[in-house]
Amino acid sequence: MYVSSDPRSSLADAAQPAEARRHSHYFGSQLGLFYETPPQISDENGETWISRGQNFVVAYSAARQHAVFVRKEQADEYAVIIPDKETTIEVTTDVGATTVPGYSVVFIPPGDSQIRLVAAGTIVRLFTPRSRDMADASANREAFAEPHPNVPPFEPWPDPPGGLKVRWYTLDVPEDPARFGRIYRCTTFMINYLTPRVGPRERDKVSPHHHDDFEQCSLALSGAFTHHLRWPWTTNMNMWRDDEHLYCRSPSICVIPPPAIHTTTAESAGVNQLVDIFAPPRMDFSLKPGWVLNEADYPMPPK
Repeated sequence: MYVSSDPRSSLADAAQPAEARRHSHYFGSQLGLFYETPPQISDENGETWISRGQNFVVAYSAARQHAVFVRKEQADEYAVIIPDKETTIEVTTDVGATTVPGYSVVFIPPGDSQIRLVAAGTIVRLFTPRSRDMADASANREAFAEPHPNVPPFEPWPDPPGGLKVRWYTLDVPEDPARFGRIYRCTTFMINYLTPRVGPRERDKVSPHHHDDFEQCSLALSGAFTHHLRWPWTTNMNMWRDDEHLYCRSPSICVIPPPAIHTTTAESAGVNQLVDIFAPPRMDFSLKPGWVLNEADYPMPPK
């Protein structure tokens, strides 16, 4: 459910009950608390924390100047988030080099590629589990040793008519109250860089809702958040789970599984920046005119 001022209140399934689909069992959330756990990789490039969900892998890197991140025979399109305006990167593929300014989202095609940091900074890379090396390096890989049946197998969305290539998009776009955040999609991911919130979220304007069959990854880049999760009761009490109220500072991720009812509250007095990540892209967001800012570049699946 959403308050009337929330753009998501106009989604087609916003009023459906939590039991819209019957589930045979539940599984819990996953946290990657990068601020208090050791990195999975510490080398000449800097420090990288890696955590995953069923259909995605997140690699958060505090990178040194001139750090180089290489992908060989990359299986599918991957994404990069550059949160800071001061962090410029250079992306090189077999067709040449592309300079990407900070505060951008980048989509990089399969095959061989490399990312070079022009100056030290933060980058967040997003992969599907087809990048086996990244999936196997995840801190929580054991949680996904077996598929989670509530999440359908990953299926990429169609390639652009002009083929896959390096594409980047600025996050510096005007706010629009009719649009929910700043959404970009590619064949493998949808990234919603939410409007930053200064100060705690009002407790009388939260948005508890659920997803029947896809995960949500909430990436905290600054500030602090509490992720509130509740699982619907069923006739089988063996499935029931206790509510979760997960306080997370930044940087961190919370993987919210279906069909958990969830909402998130910003907690810090400063700037609270959250990014929601979905793999593959969400159809309901894609169907909203004007919500996906690069919709002309990436087609939706055929009906």
